[in-house]
Amino acid sequence: MLPSIFGENFLDDWFDFPSTKDIFAHNPVYGKHVKDLMRTDVRETENTYELDIDLPGFKKEQIEAVVENGYLTISAAKGLDKNEEDNQGKFIRRERYTGSCSRSFYVGDSVTEKDISARFEDGILKLSIPKKPEKPVETRRTIEIQ
Repeated sequence: MLPSIFGENFLDDWFDFPSTKDIFAHNPVYGKHVKDLMRTDVRETENTYELDIDLPGFKKEQIEAVVENGYLTISAAKGLDKNEEDNQGKFIRRERYTGSCSRSFYVGDSVTEKDISARFEDGILKLSIPKKPEKPVETRRTIEIQ
């Protein structure tokens, strides 16, 4: 029996023959669980949209939320100091990596960063985005031909 930590085998990468699906599903930054990163729940209330975004392992300082051209983009990045020394022995495998991830949501041109409230607690970023009426777009305008 091979030892495993958190549901992953130490030797998975050595014995698994990658298929095309596996090549794109495995991300060395976050391992085989990259699909679990930035899972988002979106709730609609009478006046707002509420987003809960899972960002386990990140600190508040590593997360950025930006509104630009009608899109809200959430990005998170973390690094690992590779110069750490451990007097307890040498590492056989390290499962903490550097990397970044991001996700974008269309919020409309009428929403600004001042309208959105955000808080980060227990690895979950909670955003509240107000519903604002979009400016109506005229669908048809007649041009006078002379």
